[in-house]
Amino acid sequence: MIANMVNDPKFRQMMQRHLEETMFHLLERNIPFGLLCHLEHVRFDPPLPPELSRQLNDITLFMIAGYTFESFDLQEPLLSFEAGFGPQNFGSVVSMPILAVLQIIVEETPILINLAQPPARPEESKGEPGVKSSLEALLSNPENRRFLKEGGRRESPEGEKSD
Repeated sequence: MIANMVNDPKFRQMMQRHLEETMFHLLERNIPFGLLCHLEHVRFDPPLPPELSRQLNDITLFMIAGYTFESFDLQEPLLSFEAGFGPQNFGSVVSMPILAVLQIIVEETPILINLAQPPARPEESKGEPGVKSSLEALLSNPENRRFLKEGGRRESPEGEKSD
């Protein structure tokens, strides 16, 4: 029963809204907070060097304070912030679906616990053969390549170059 509830789209929407509202509340009041997250849903840009990546656990706590707090951006369905990692303070933009947040923590106390998880990405879907990303599906037809930009220019359907 609980598995059905936490995977229900309406429950996911409710949890996402609650996460967003809580983070906006903390941001508006300049209250630093922590985000306990599923690392499998987190992206780093640029990617972390392997020696730093190996130090992160499957469930990782990110502290949103100082410059990380100032760089925090919340735009449904993602949140992002800049952070430094390791002794060299390697800089990376961290981004993830809002639902990847398991807990919001203030002063070592969880103030919100999220039981919903982000829906699986198509490439993670199991039991659904032939599911591909939108870009893979688009590129599978060579005729569609003309719609992609190359060096700031793209071909129009008539084969003419345009800016």
